[in-house]
Amino acid sequence: MPTEPRPTLLQRVSRHGLSIALFVVTSAGLVAGVVGALTGHHHVADACWITATGVALVPATWSVIVGIRRGRLGVDIIAVLALVGTVLVGEYLAGALIGVMFASGQALETAASTRATKDLRELVDRAPRSARLRAGNDVRRVPLEEVVVGDLVAIGPGELIPLDGWVSTENAILDESALTGEPMHVERRHGEDVRSGVLNAGGPVEIVATATAADSTYAGIVRLAQEAGAENAQIVRLADRFALWFLPFVAAIVAAAWLASGSATRAVAVLVVATPCPLLLAAPVAIVSGLSRAARFGVVIRDGGALENLGRARTLLLDKTGTVTMGRPTGSEIVAGPGVTADEILRVAASADQFSAHVFAEAIVREARVRGLDLVVPVDVAEQQGTGVSATVDGHRVTVGVLAPLAEPPRWVVTLQNRLAFDGTAAAWVTIDGVISGAIVLNDPIRSDAPRTLRRLRAQGLRRVVLLTGDRPEPAREIGTILGIDDIYAEQSPSDKVARVRSETGTAITVMVGDGVNDAPALAAASVGIAMGARGSSASTEAADVVLTADRLDRVADAMVTAQRARRIATQSAVGGMVMSCIAMGFAAFGLLTPAVGALTQELIDVAVILNAMRALGGRPAVDIDPRTDAMLVRFSSEHDHMRDELSILRETAELITGGDRGAAHAALRRTDDFLRRTLLPHERAEDTDLYPALARPLGSSEATAPMSRMHVEIEHQCQRLHQHLVLADSAGALSADQTDDLLSCLYGLHALLRLHFIQEEECYFSLAVDPAGALTRNRDGHRANRTG
Repeated sequence: MPTEPRPTLLQRVSRHGLSIALFVVTSAGLVAGVVGALTGHHHVADACWITATGVALVPATWSVIVGIRRGRLGVDIIAVLALVGTVLVGEYLAGALIGVMFASGQALETAASTRATKDLRELVDRAPRSARLRAGNDVRRVPLEEVVVGDLVAIGPGELIPLDGWVSTENAILDESALTGEPMHVERRHGEDVRSGVLNAGGPVEIVATATAADSTYAGIVRLAQEAGAENAQIVRLADRFALWFLPFVAAIVAAAWLASGSATRAVAVLVVATPCPLLLAAPVAIVSGLSRAARFGVVIRDGGALENLGRARTLLLDKTGTVTMGRPTGSEIVAGPGVTADEILRVAASADQFSAHVFAEAIVREARVRGLDLVVPVDVAEQQGTGVSATVDGHRVTVGVLAPLAEPPRWVVTLQNRLAFDGTAAAWVTIDGVISGAIVLNDPIRSDAPRTLRRLRAQGLRRVVLLTGDRPEPAREIGTILGIDDIYAEQSPSDKVARVRSETGTAITVMVGDGVNDAPALAAASVGIAMGARGSSASTEAADVVLTADRLDRVADAMVTAQRARRIATQSAVGGMVMSCIAMGFAAFGLLTPAVGALTQELIDVAVILNAMRALGGRPAVDIDPRTDAMLVRFSSEHDHMRDELSILRETAELITGGDRGAAHAALRRTDDFLRRTLLPHERAEDTDLYPALARPLGSSEATAPMSRMHVEIEHQCQRLHQHLVLADSAGALSADQTDDLLSCLYGLHALLRLHFIQEEECYFSLAVDPAGALTRNRDGHRANRTG
């Protein structure tokens, strides 16, 4: 089928205006004709009805011509034949009625596609227009088109790299998120390649151009997005899919009625009741209703074609950063060395980092503020690009950043380094007065609603899920394992993503979900592009067919459920309407319906079809959470967030035991027992008595929370076991050697059990909160003071 570019905003507005004008003119002609007939001015009535018929005939004929040019013959041809037939046999009222029905279908159909999209203006507007050329001591700004390969280009702090090149200065600290989607700053050293479109996040940088502006990476992204946006032809309407069998059927009935009776009027009557208004009305009404329904929960679907495709999608492609993950690093764990607390490590690190623009520094400061720590203004701040920040905080010299090589690193440092390597995460190391004192483990957490969303999508018929990311393979594989991803493609450039989307689109209807500028071409290339619009770039939002105004991945599943329901109702309405039309055609073929009565009969059928199609406006949400339960979800989620930081005390106690320091291990066991009995167990009991009963109604049964209740029993059992060990140690005055094995088993087992339990609850229950991420941030300080509520 020939393809054509997506219509521009002006074209969409013009179409919508013409469809409204067509409906107004045909309706006015019908009403004026009725008034003329009632007042005895039959010639005036006929003229009005003929005018209404003729006005509708023009777009109907054009629609048929356009369809033939595209290689398809739609059901609009029946409307054209009926309109012409009513005029030829003098059934002008019937013609006007058909004209109004056709015009109303056109108006509804264009209404479903006038959620206009813009050009990918963000990509074009963001692109640099000029560059600074340096020749010796002379630096001058020139139009970007004048830069040639080999020129030395200077880029100031906060400016975009205007074209591809290699770093000629010692190093460059870059924000490559516009191309890779990854928020972490990267360091490019002398001689390494850099791409246009990335942000200079450090000091002044110079590069040697290796490509002209037209041949650089960023210009290619703009072209890819424009080309991909032109690939998707307009969707074939539901009505046209029925045309394959309905047109021959109608032609046979019309021919039989004419030949059997010899009456052209009878043949026209058959055409009138065969006019595919149930098809022309059912799909647009159901689609518009589906669009409205989706908009209620924060999903803006641009047009009916996108909704219909979404309802038939079988392959889902996901960007990682900002889509499957939260898109910004967070302090997932604070590790404190001997003699210092986790809060103190975070406080001094955040104080030192307050003036740094590094993405890690922003995460550390944000974490400290969320926890309510009192920060101080640092003095003598010095930031070394690529290594970190040093500053004086409360009279102590503090450094935050990369760990310098140590001749004999402490055991806890080696343990943490090994764990970071296994987990594929990073850490900001903190030294105080030259002594390594702690570390802040940073990662980009998976959205709590991601696993549940993918399960829902697979239940809706999704057969394949693919992860596309510009990140390294290791974290991509870890996420893929957790979420059950079918295929993972790491270190993908924007062009790689487009190629992969095109490949998948060749075998199934695809949905691509992304949030960054680098995702815009892939979103445009997919059958349906979905942008995480709450925090995503405007380029991806403009390239997408669907925009999630709420920053929640589970809205993708909501949108697919809505789309499938709208398609199902549209099909039901169309089939039901066509069955009634076929029955009416039989009556008309035997002369029991005149053209005018047939048109009125068809109007009744249309009313029934419209009422049924409007059911797409309704439907219950997947899980209906009341405000009281939502508040509890936020409360317990907040408590989880705080307790997660303290779970490390279990592992620290075990490490002290294995290290042989029984005195320190005894004291650590007492702190562990205090945390478990004063904080953890009251939280678990409150969940059983307050939260789980409240979730029984929205989840459909108390059985939905039964496994978690059973896990609470095991958690309490292990806590009691540890308490008994503490009682034994206290009575003996120290830990005994025969306690070691069982203590280690309890400590490590409980640590693993609690981590799993937290993840399960957050995925299955806490993700149901109306705004889990936002509510959590708003409530953390309040719940810190009263963790057990």
